[in-house]
Amino acid sequence: MSDLTQGRISYKPWGTHGGKDVFLFKLESADGTFVEITNYGATVVAILVPDRNGKLANTVIGFPSLEGYVNDRCYIGSTIGRYANRIGGAAFTLDGVAFTLDKNDNQNNNHGGLSGFHAKVFDFYAGTDSVSFSLTSADGEGGFPGQIDFRVTYSWTDDHELHIRFQATTDKKTVLNFTNHAYFNLAPDQGDILEHELTLYADKLLETDSGYIPTGVIAQTTGNDFHQTRIRDRVKFTGASQTGVNRYFILKNDGATGLRPAGILKEGTSGRSLEISTTYPGVQLYTGDYLESKYLSSGFKQIHPFDGLCLECQHYPDAPHHGNFPTTILEPGQPYDQHTVYKFGVQA
Repeated sequence: MSDLTQGRISYKPWGTHGGKDVFLFKLESADGTFVEITNYGATVVAILVPDRNGKLANTVIGFPSLEGYVNDRCYIGSTIGRYANRIGGAAFTLDGVAFTLDKNDNQNNNHGGLSGFHAKVFDFYAGTDSVSFSLTSADGEGGFPGQIDFRVTYSWTDDHELHIRFQATTDKKTVLNFTNHAYFNLAPDQGDILEHELTLYADKLLETDSGYIPTGVIAQTTGNDFHQTRIRDRVKFTGASQTGVNRYFILKNDGATGLRPAGILKEGTSGRSLEISTTYPGVQLYTGDYLESKYLSSGFKQIHPFDGLCLECQHYPDAPHHGNFPTTILEPGQPYDQHTVYKFGVQA
């Protein structure tokens, strides 16, 4: 079967999973930069943008075939749902009713558990300038209440902006939190991301325990801030082991409406930059401490810790357990609608 083309979007068969057809989509701009996405996990596979010399390279970790994603355990590039990040104790109570979730992160629930969206084959609709992936999650799936009708829409602009819009409705009161789990590396030919420089527009963060579960304390970023900060400078080196960052940062403009700046990532050798904007109140920074795979990346190299970092715009983790956090409850008739933009550029 040949490639199917609609405007600047084309797609081709990429295999099957669970008896469903999987496709690889290509969203191309006028200057030839492009993004590849698959309907398996509504996953970002590749983002090819130029460096300061005009050389294109893939700035996210991905796999050259479907097999790598089916066997992946690091959520590489995936859409995360029903609830991004962790829910402590893999349980929560809503209106006096207790709901028990999958324990897939020690005693906790992480990224939706065993029924997470990262491993589902989505339906799709390819328009002229965007592609939407949709699915219905049944009431009780993964332990969560409510039937969810979910859609994530991707578009790629001539300004090298990847727009991601998450939308959902429910037929029962529930909790929801969606994000994308791309691992960025702005200079993949240079190796890891330790020399990347990050600024987050945040002055607060969530205190967590050793299992990355929020304690409920909202702390100042003093000593943990990222203002033109090398990733290496926030990594703890203990002999051969390295411990990076896995923290939720609250944006300074939390409470504002619409898209607002969340941060900027830079890499000096390539000159590439990545600006992040979102409607979400915060961003989870994960520096890829446990990143690994027995499958080769799309750059045909082994994947190791710190080869990429995640900037996951999302609601507060473990919000169902903390009354002082903004609610993640969605009611019937109420739309879930959040938007994140990753804008790639070149620094002088």
